[in-house]
Amino acid sequence: MKRMQTLVYAHRGSSKAYAENTRAAYMQALADGADGIECDIHLSADGFVVCHHDPTVDRTSNSSGRVGEKTLAQLKSLDFSSWRNPHIPSQFGILHDQLITLRELVELMLESGREIGLAVEIKHPSPFGRKLEEAMLAELKHLGWEPQESRIKNIYVSFMSFDPESVRYLLERIPGRHVCQLVTEVDEEWIDELVLAGESDRAAVASVLAQSMAGGVELLNSGIPHLAGPGIEYIRKHPQTINTWLQNGSTFRVWTVDDPKDAKFLVGLGVTQLTSNVPALIKAKLGLS
Repeated sequence: MKRMQTLVYAHRGSSKAYAENTRAAYMQALADGADGIECDIHLSADGFVVCHHDPTVDRTSNSSGRVGEKTLAQLKSLDFSSWRNPHIPSQFGILHDQLITLRELVELMLESGREIGLAVEIKHPSPFGRKLEEAMLAELKHLGWEPQESRIKNIYVSFMSFDPESVRYLLERIPGRHVCQLVTEVDEEWIDELVLAGESDRAAVASVLAQSMAGGVELLNSGIPHLAGPGIEYIRKHPQTINTWLQNGSTFRVWTVDDPKDAKFLVGLGVTQLTSNVPALIKAKLGLS
């Protein structure tokens, strides 16, 4: 049987070089020859779909507060770059042009003119509930996306979430081959992130996350959705589960693969999609560049 080519997605862009989910990180990913770009999305207070990971801007900017409580103009006024690399090449935009919308990211990818994937991670819990998914799909449709083939010209779009309810919502509207259920171990860092965002007490957050991950595993055991998104540590800790999903025909998109040894291990298992902060390095070490 012919082995499928391994695809390397840039995790929040080439985020080792530039701050995650910024224009510079995405443009570097395009320059690095990444096969795809992964981004995270939230809604701004005025309804724009913006690319950002955390529910707050505290970790990644010179300000504080929830993403959903700031307008797009307020978000764009912040410095999202200096914590990682303040030296942005002029062709990658100015300092206050680094926070971008989903639409702006798609436009950058369209300009590349080459075949490329876009993996959109829907971040939950969201203060806007399913309005986040609704706004995302409306924006993509405006750009020419249609659900059956899930393409916008040269861009293949797939959708991901740790939240199984979000995945179920998407599966009612999009073929399962374009939808990815993310799974991971519930760790202190994830709990801290949500507690700092004001979600609830630690015990309640831990319980909700554990139930969510159990629901995600149940979905993947059913074979729908077709894309499985475990972290590298999850794969090492749950080999029997991984073998079951592989035997069920799931396509794996594993994160975050920055060590070439991990990349070679995963390819040996039959994993065909890797998500990395250093896509150029991983592609080179796998002989894909």
